[in-house]
Amino acid sequence: MHETPYEITTLNSHPGPGNGPRHDAVILPADLPPGVQVVTLPGGIRTLAYTQPTTPNAHPAPPARPIPTWARTTALLTPTIGGGIAAAGAGLSYAAPGLIAMTHALWATAALIAAGTIAVPVIRGTARRRTANPAHITQNITATGMFGRANGTINHH
Repeated sequence: MHETPYEITTLNSHPGPGNGPRHDAVILPADLPPGVQVVTLPGGIRTLAYTQPTTPNAHPAPPARPIPTWARTTALLTPTIGGGIAAAGAGLSYAAPGLIAMTHALWATAALIAAGTIAVPVIRGTARRRTANPAHITQNITATGMFGRANGTINHH
C-alpha cells in the first residue's frame, strides 16, 4: 500500500514576537486527506493529525443458522418432562402414608403365610396324637360260586 505524503502544518493562533507573520494556509475540511483530522492539543493549539482509521471487519459475520429441529423439540419438551416429574413427586408424597400402610399389610400377610405353613402341620400332628389308639377296621367278604353274590361285614374296633 502506497501512502501519499502530506505536509501537516500547525495553526498558530497566538502570534507574538518571534513568531512572525502568519503564512499558514487555510485548509477546508473537505480538502483533508483520509485519516487526517483537525485536533486540539492540551496546550490549546489546533493542528492536523493522523487518526487511526477504523478497519472494517475482514470477515463478515456468518449468517445466522436456523435452530435444528431436535434442539427446538427438546427445548419445548423440557418443561413438560420437568412438570411431569414434579407432579409424580407430589403424588408420591401424598400417597406415601397409603404406600407405607400397604407395605405393612403386605409384610403382615407374608408373616401370616409363613406362620400358616409352619403351624398347620404342627396342629395336625398334635390332633393325631390325641387319639392314642388308632381305629382298627376289619372287613370280611364271602362269596359262593364263581358268579355268586358277595357278602361282607365291616367291624370297627
